[in-house]
Amino acid sequence: MIDETVAEIEEMQTHSSSVVAVKAARALRELTEREVPTVEEYLRALERNSHALRRANRSHASLHTTQREIVETVADADPADVSTAKGLTVEAIDRVVGNVEAAKERAAERGAATLAEEEVLFTHDFSSTVLAAIEAAVDDGATFEVYVSESRPRYLGRKMARKLGALDGVEVTLLVDAATGHYLPATDRVVVGMDCIVDETLYNRIGTYPLATAADYESVPMTVVGADSKFVDGAFAFENEIRSPSEVHREPADEFTVGNPAYDATPLSLLDSIITDKETHDLSD
Repeated sequence: MIDETVAEIEEMQTHSSSVVAVKAARALRELTEREVPTVEEYLRALERNSHALRRANRSHASLHTTQREIVETVADADPADVSTAKGLTVEAIDRVVGNVEAAKERAAERGAATLAEEEVLFTHDFSSTVLAAIEAAVDDGATFEVYVSESRPRYLGRKMARKLGALDGVEVTLLVDAATGHYLPATDRVVVGMDCIVDETLYNRIGTYPLATAADYESVPMTVVGADSKFVDGAFAFENEIRSPSEVHREPADEFTVGNPAYDATPLSLLDSIITDKETHDLSD
């Protein structure tokens, strides 16, 4: 299961950073089912497999912080035997998963209150927290028209469009990324998730920065929704992922090179607000 989860994260089959963190945490349960003769060997296996999961995506802050919490919880407890170490691992996994899911739920509930005031939304990429916020607002009686940019080259927005389109009261239009500027003037608010925020900069799926720039020019407020834990400091250094050129251009490209970064950097000055599970940051002034 661990190797499969590593491959899934590497291939971006799991899109949302919070979903990635939860899947990776749960994958470590596999270690508790293995026969390991000593505590030292168990701790080495835990660190080795956690490291493999973290290396699968070096850009996801949630993945790194949750994995470190699990490993450090077990190691710092200095377990007397393998059985105790396994029990500590399960407890740490359950706690981490519970915290991630609770934070996402609270952020979504807070975000829903803001979104419910609008009629036309624009979103980019796939964010499970944004999806949950829109679902919560719809459950409370809101209806929306939502524009979704498809987020090339992995087309992650298509999953978002399908999920939103299945909700009663939501009318969805899927767009190519280049059509963003054409539809933005008809939008009440842009809402996206976040991978992480470091040093006054939002790191999120590629295409977020031009969307924020266009929204700022068109005076369309842009809101980011996500867990407060994604505000990170020097403990995590964001490292962009340059993905395979084949995602963009399948044929050999001998005459040119292909740039395919997974994320871009958006100055917080372009945003209207950031809504987390703990508070709302008003950036409009």
